[in-house]
Amino acid sequence: MIDFRSDTVTMPTEAMRKAMATAEVGDDVYGDDPTVNRLEAMAAEMYGFDGALFTPSGTQANLLALMSHCERGDEYICGQQAHNYKFEGGGAAVLGSIQPQPLNNQADGSILLSEIKAAIKPDDIHFAKTRLLSLENTIGGKVLPQEYLAQAQTLAFDHKLKIHLDGARVANAAVAQNIAISEITQYFDSVSICLSKGLCAPVGSILLGDERLIGKARRWRKMLGGGMRQAGILAAAASLAITDQVERLAVDHDNARYLAEQLSTLAEFRVDIPLVQTNMVFAYVNDGVDIGSLAMKLKQSGILISPGSTVRLVTHADISRADINTFIGEIKRHLK
Repeated sequence: MIDFRSDTVTMPTEAMRKAMATAEVGDDVYGDDPTVNRLEAMAAEMYGFDGALFTPSGTQANLLALMSHCERGDEYICGQQAHNYKFEGGGAAVLGSIQPQPLNNQADGSILLSEIKAAIKPDDIHFAKTRLLSLENTIGGKVLPQEYLAQAQTLAFDHKLKIHLDGARVANAAVAQNIAISEITQYFDSVSICLSKGLCAPVGSILLGDERLIGKARRWRKMLGGGMRQAGILAAAASLAITDQVERLAVDHDNARYLAEQLSTLAEFRVDIPLVQTNMVFAYVNDGVDIGSLAMKLKQSGILISPGSTVRLVTHADISRADINTFIGEIKRHLK
């Protein structure tokens, strides 16, 4: 199958499979898994933090961060399109008793600093306590500028807030800007990085923070059922994700731009090419196109998309330039 639905569908590399088969393991809940311990120490050093915690998923890594920064009845500020607000089942509210305060994301993915400042609650018994600002980079495939991150950090500091980064695709943001990931993570008190999207690991995310936050998150991880035993089998692949797979993301970005250019030649779709900054293409479907029917026909041809009035197409390690040409050819054939 040629699968454009997400970069979560990536398969582990052959090197990852070999590393998993030979990984040295122990019981990670006891802190005895040497491969997990090496991964966490390496990630903390690479990205400039005191500690790191290997988690089963990005959703759990974000939830652990929110629950470790905030207490019951506290509030965090985020974007309306933030993954940890819109797409993670309301976990902060349901499991953490933390109130989200979502604000509008601008076209570039940012949240206006003036709106963030205005949303911070005064110290008044009528209001939840604003504790945290949460940003996402990339968001909708778009990269938040470094200058914006620095300004957001200053705003958070000036108002005694902590600042978290949902960095599920922060490696894409770094590659797109030709900078190290640590140049992005330097602006945050905590960061979650997903290793099972474009970086090809089969499972897992990393949460980064200071010793206090990671210690608290480790306790919450156990309570939420995220304590794993011989997790070194997974950590072996995760280690290769952050050492071997980051630079390769540039190929995905080039392929996304090529895909956008090819779709733009079709009368049935509209693509805002300047907004294709990393590995995501958002194709707007023109009236008269039965996108559901087209998706079914494409599936019969071995191509998977997520139908909608706007179709998100994601390039990744298992999508080649030839696959894109096949996709465009099949669209033309089915839309005749």
